[in-house]
Amino acid sequence: MHRIAVAWLLGLLAAWPVAPWLVAAWPVAAQEAPRAPGVPMVVSPPSGAGSKEAEPGDTSLSPECRVPGSQLYTLSQLPAVKAALQKNRPVRVLAIGGNAAPGASATYPVKLETALERAMPNVDVVMEYRGLQGEIASGAAERLRSMVADVEPDLVIWQVGTHDALARVELDAFTDALTETVKWIKSHDIDVVLVDPLYTASLAADAYYTSIVQSVRTVATQEKVPLVLRYDAMRYLAGRSDKGEGHMLGQQFRLNDLGLRCMAEHVSRAITLSLQQPEATGTAGATAPKPTGTAGATAVPARP
Repeated sequence: MHRIAVAWLLGLLAAWPVAPWLVAAWPVAAQEAPRAPGVPMVVSPPSGAGSKEAEPGDTSLSPECRVPGSQLYTLSQLPAVKAALQKNRPVRVLAIGGNAAPGASATYPVKLETALERAMPNVDVVMEYRGLQGEIASGAAERLRSMVADVEPDLVIWQVGTHDALARVELDAFTDALTETVKWIKSHDIDVVLVDPLYTASLAADAYYTSIVQSVRTVATQEKVPLVLRYDAMRYLAGRSDKGEGHMLGQQFRLNDLGLRCMAEHVSRAITLSLQQPEATGTAGATAPKPTGTAGATAVPARP
């Protein structure tokens, strides 16, 4: 269990539920140019023809992890996390999925803690990580419910779909299991962030594999939960490297140290921007005008 000691975000949330509170109060990152007066903060990726080609990488991320917002996340509100912050108590996070065995994968909780600490200084976060090595969504659902009962989190971050796709699970069964589990988590006033499957060039043309990726996205949209577009992000980063996805993916279809660090940064980015999501546009995949001088979304200030 890890703790990230923080407090200034609590002060910002004190003005809730006034809609402009966070837009006005949250300072712009030092490396980004000021927004033009009257231009709203972007809290969702840009959309439209050609946007992916023209959109720069998000400069709040490490240079080797920078991905345009439209290929990195879709956003939705996180009411349970906000409620915890309003009550001035720690935010309990349960991160599940992947592999908790020794090696690079075992460093993911630390990397996620570090990314959240950098993005949200002074917020007190209690982190729990549980691996679900090789488990598919239908099998993981029961274990996940036990974990939720044990940890009692405000937020569940679920890496899902990769093992289902490799096991060639029936698509409707996967979608139903994922939908049912997300609904169950939300029914207990717990927020959910989904992380979709890994990308490899060898599977990019596999219609079944990509259908699992799309199913995760469909569930995230229907259930209005934030989604980390890990597949698109890895594909984007692989296209920037002469090693393809190999510079992020180790053996046995697992992320290596760099891949885990980038995923931790990407998850943290989706969370911090979802906390800024206005009520009026609080749906996954919502769009907003792009402000001047930013990389698709105004960044949370980096720690000195």
